[in-house]
Amino acid sequence: MITERVIYKLVNENLEGTEKFLVEVLIKPANRIYIFIDGDHGVTISDCAELSRFIESQLDRESEDFELNVSSSGADQPIWLPRQYIKNIGRSLQVKLSGDRFVTGKLEEVNEKGIILVSAGDKKKKLPPETMNIAFEDIIESKVIISFK
Repeated sequence: MITERVIYKLVNENLEGTEKFLVEVLIKPANRIYIFIDGDHGVTISDCAELSRFIESQLDRESEDFELNVSSSGADQPIWLPRQYIKNIGRSLQVKLSGDRFVTGKLEEVNEKGIILVSAGDKKKKLPPETMNIAFEDIIESKVIISFK
């Protein structure tokens, strides 16, 4: 049986010393393996193909069949790791906090404990921008807000 631990080890071995890093591994029924990677300066199709070839070369299809999907952690994917926050400084995020509360703002800073988010405020309601210090432990999920302006 192919386990997440085996896949994590192979991915980390291949990405070691690069600016790429593992975000998530999912193994679904029938050995459908999904690997999501990211990079400090993005991920290319060739990065995904290279990792896929490496993993396939390390697993034996004769003893156990599998389906392998390697992709970048896309714009529609949540941000999970502190390293992902760093590459998104200056972008707007929607952050889901514990208690099903949502906050939105521009990511200003990332530190070892959490993030600093600045809301836009509301001119109609005469609310000034608010600076929010949010601990990683309070974050359920964060997503980049895609703007086409």
